[in-house]
Formats: sequence, structure tokens, C-alpha cells
Amino acid sequence: MEANEKNQFDEKILGELSNIVLAKGPINPELYRKYEVKRGLRDADGRGVLVGLTEIGEVHSYILDEGEMIPVPGRLIYRGYDILDLAKGFMEDGRFGFEETIYLLLFGNLPSSQQLADFKQLLTNNQKLPENFARDIILSAPSKDIMNGLARSVLALYSFDANPDDISIKNVLKQCIKLIAFFPSLAAYSFQAYSHYYGNKSLVLHSPQPHLGLAENILYMLRPNHKYTELEAKLLDLALVLHAEHGGGNNSTFVTHVVTSTGTDTYSVIAAALGSLKGPRHGGANHKVIQMIENIKENVKDWEDNAELSAYLDRLLTKDAFDHSGLIYGIGHAVYSISDPRAVILKRYAAMLAKEKGLEHEFNLYAKVEELSQKAIAKHTHSNKAVSANVDYYSGFVYRMLNLPLEMFTPIFALARIAGWSAHRIEEIVNNGKIIRPAYKSVEPRRLYVPLNERG
Repeated sequence: MEANEKNQFDEKILGELSNIVLAKGPINPELYRKYEVKRGLRDADGRGVLVGLTEIGEVHSYILDEGEMIPVPGRLIYRGYDILDLAKGFMEDGRFGFEETIYLLLFGNLPSSQQLADFKQLLTNNQKLPENFARDIILSAPSKDIMNGLARSVLALYSFDANPDDISIKNVLKQCIKLIAFFPSLAAYSFQAYSHYYGNKSLVLHSPQPHLGLAENILYMLRPNHKYTELEAKLLDLALVLHAEHGGGNNSTFVTHVVTSTGTDTYSVIAAALGSLKGPRHGGANHKVIQMIENIKENVKDWEDNAELSAYLDRLLTKDAFDHSGLIYGIGHAVYSISDPRAVILKRYAAMLAKEKGLEHEFNLYAKVEELSQKAIAKHTHSNKAVSANVDYYSGFVYRMLNLPLEMFTPIFALARIAGWSAHRIEEIVNNGKIIRPAYKSVEPRRLYVPLNERG
């Protein structure tokens, strides 16, 4: 066959095969109820099914009173410390907190001044990628999606490791620290390759600077002039802290536990977690918040008019506006109801950055949409169940104010969450648990084999 004929044949056969799959249809929903299947590993009331124990992170959003779930303001706990206290500690000291947070998640305790200085030096010593890695791996096959580029780079690093399959704690810790230190460069270089090969932009790769922390190096490598304000760097650092960990049950961290439980290497585990985080139901939500707010700006003439804004939010919920999904992105969370502590913290400092950049009018729009959305959702669902802004609602706005490219929003999430993934991988190895293997019940009826010459 000629190339054109092959393409036409392939499209025809794939179309027919797709129709066979679609004709089969989904499994009867009644069967899930009949066999009491915990879809999404959740109970009927939405609570996650308890499948493990962890000492790393805790998400607290309700209390039980005589068996009834009572929503409470959300709390996020890192190794026993409330995230509000951690953030207040380093922000009021006027210092960066991400490296300190990584240390806490990995080792279980807050570091002393000397321990923190030594750990920062350890990260600095390991931030340089292997020789020619950017040229041979990142630039040789640029990706249209930075998350895929990150995953491919992580898998490629396996080949540059003398002991990639050694899962002793010391070696895994060494691998995790290298990956944490590499991630700003991996993400920045993947974006520069994308911008050059798919956006016809100039290709310039900046090396990370040893005197800068992780948050500062991200801004340094992404900005052509290397310049940023102290508030910009500290707010990005804060965002990394708030995204670093969210308990063992979030999808990408659970993937980390699942894949680690097989005994495989660190690079395969982190690549799998990246694949999970890429999904729009997990790490890609802040994209949608930005796009939704831009859509509101285009369609609402007076941002101060509550009635006009509320009317448009109603149209979002009835699938008559924006992407017709029926969602107000960034409002509501699978676990938090009354408040997401990450959003509470980020909102406060986002207001400060908005003032510095003269974007207070836009910040006020975000705040007003947040307030009115809760009322709109209550009216639309005929429910008094509390909903609140989640971290994606304000993180997207912060990243936009930092002039970070939209394509980098989810990779920034990954830059933060690799700290939590690393801690959970190490915890899974230390606990030496069984391979994680939940059950799926087959509901396909038994059938007799039919010889090929007798099939229709």
C-alpha cells in the first residue's frame, strides 16, 4: 500500500473498532450498587476508603458526631504541623520555606539552622543535570506538553544512574534529592524547547544559580532578564509549600504508593505520578480557572455588578456559558467544604501581589466570583452543603501575576509535589508493605468458544 492508502485503511479500521467498543457501552450502574463497589475508592457519602496509614500528611475537613459528618474549616497538616503555622513561621521571618518543607516531609522533623543550611547545600550540589542531558534528551525530542516532557526526562535519568534499581533507603533518598534538585531545570528547559520548536521563539537555556533557592531559580531560568521582585519569589515559594503534600489519598500520591509497592525503581514511580498529575481532574484545574475568569471578563460588562455576575454564574451552572461543563472551576473540593486552608493562605498573599502589580481590580473580581459562586451553587443544587474556593482558584491567578506561561502551571505543581511523592515512596519502602492489589469483580457472562469458521 502507498502511504495515503495505509492512512485511509487505518482510519477506516480504527473507526470500525472504536464503534465496537462504544456499542458495548458502560457497565450497568445498578451492578455497582448490587456488589457494593466503592467507585473511585470512595464510600457512598464521599469519604475515601481507608487503604493505608501515613505519618506524612493529613487532610482534615470534618468531625464525626454520633456517626454524622460535621464539616469544619479545612486543615492541612505536614508531619503533625498545621500548614497555617508553618507558612506563618517562614513568611513572618521574611525567608523562603520550600526547602525547609522538603526537609520536614522527608525526615519528619523541622531542621535546625545548621541542618537546613546543609540540606540546601546538598540540593545545590545536585542541581546540575548530567552532561549534555538537555541537548540529547530534552531538545532532541521536544514535547507539546511540558508534563510529558518531564516524565520522559525522569525516565531517561534512569540511564544516567549507576544503581537505578537499588531500592535501599540511602540510594532512594539520593535519587529523590537529585530529582527534587533537577526539577526546576527539567521543567524550564522543557518549556524553552516547546517555545522554540512549537512557538518559534528564541532558544536560550539558563543554568540554575547556586546562590538561589528552588523558587528563585524557577523565575531566574524562565525570565529572559532574570529579574523578579522579592514578593514575587516569596509568593511562588509559598505556592510550592502549599502544593508539596496533600495526604496519601490524592491520586498521584496514591499512584506513588501503588507503583512503589511493586518494588520498581524511583524513576518509574515518579514518571507514573507525573502522568497522574497531568490529568485535568487532578493537576490541571488551575488552567480552567484562568480561562473561565477571562471568559467572565469578556461577557460581564460591570465586574462590580453582583446581579450581572450572578446571572452569568447561573449560566455557567446550567451549561449555557464558557465550556458548557456546568462547573464553576476552582470552587468546591472533593474533601474540603467550609474552606481549603491553602486557598485561605494564598488569597491573603495574592492580594498583596495584586496591589504591587496594580491588579487590585482583577483580584476583587476573583474575590467577588468566589463569594457569589457559593450562593449560585447552593441555589442550583438546592443544597445547603458548604462549598468554598480550592487552591486552584487562587494559584492560577498568582501564576498569571508572576507572568508564568499557562503551559507551566501544572509543571509548577509537580515541582512542589515531588517533595510529597518522595516522602511517600520512602515511607512505603520503610513499611515494607504488600503489593497494593484491590479487587475488580467481573460481570461478563460466561460464553462458549466459537471456532473461527463458524463466527459471523
